[in-house]
Amino acid sequence: MTAGEPAFTKLYWDQRSIRLEYTCVGIENPVAPLIVFLHEGLGSLRLWKDFPNRLCAATRCRGLVYSRPGYGQSTPFPTNEFWGTDFMHRQAYEVLPALLTNLGIDGSRDQIYLFGHSDGASIALLYASRFADFVNGLIVVAPHIMVEAVTVNSINRLKKTYGTGDMKIKFSAHHIDANATFSGWSQVWLDQAFRSWSIESELHKIQSPLLIVQGTKDEYGTVGQVNSIIQKLPNSEYMEIPGCGHAPHRTHPDALLSRSTQFIQTIATKRPISPWR
Repeated sequence: MTAGEPAFTKLYWDQRSIRLEYTCVGIENPVAPLIVFLHEGLGSLRLWKDFPNRLCAATRCRGLVYSRPGYGQSTPFPTNEFWGTDFMHRQAYEVLPALLTNLGIDGSRDQIYLFGHSDGASIALLYASRFADFVNGLIVVAPHIMVEAVTVNSINRLKKTYGTGDMKIKFSAHHIDANATFSGWSQVWLDQAFRSWSIESELHKIQSPLLIVQGTKDEYGTVGQVNSIIQKLPNSEYMEIPGCGHAPHRTHPDALLSRSTQFIQTIATKRPISPWR
């Protein structure tokens, strides 16, 4: 796994052959800690912009950034295919482990950190609950661990405006099939059966240090998500960003970068000295 332009790896998943778009950032030392970046519900590799590069440079880590199936330049799902109310569980338990294996990353050997945003934060929490021994540290930004009315209402409004204005045009610049991506994601979140979705009962399995980040003006989630996580994992650290919406890595990158760097470096100082330092 070497740094460079976006590349592709093939997986056989969900009874089909798919390709995943990924890129490597940060230092090229193969024994350096690895930060895996997990994008939001409408995100992709490209939409992270330079934040992964900046965080990896600040922490002297390797970074893995990828687009999940159905996103970015990864294999799109057929239009109108229902992703299933367990779509985040399947990404955490099936796709991410397969990707790491394909790229020669071994959680029992490599120091792995997860950095997840929104749906990606939920996937990070799920992965850390299933593969607790493989996660060195966990940063979750605007995580969803249950479905809130504010989330559903905001997605409903987004759906009504998606086909108007320039949102659809901008979105198409980042995904092979923007319509299929938006439709698949919004259909699940707005499905009545998804209203009872929750991962609260799985959080107690997480063993790694956890940093939770939430903006006070997030239109897709409230501090109720944070409070529920802290109730289950009382040793979690919490960063609140006043006036921040749903994507602090885009609107408040310096504050998020500083706190995330401090979090990872604090964990690193508690480990035995490694040759990557």
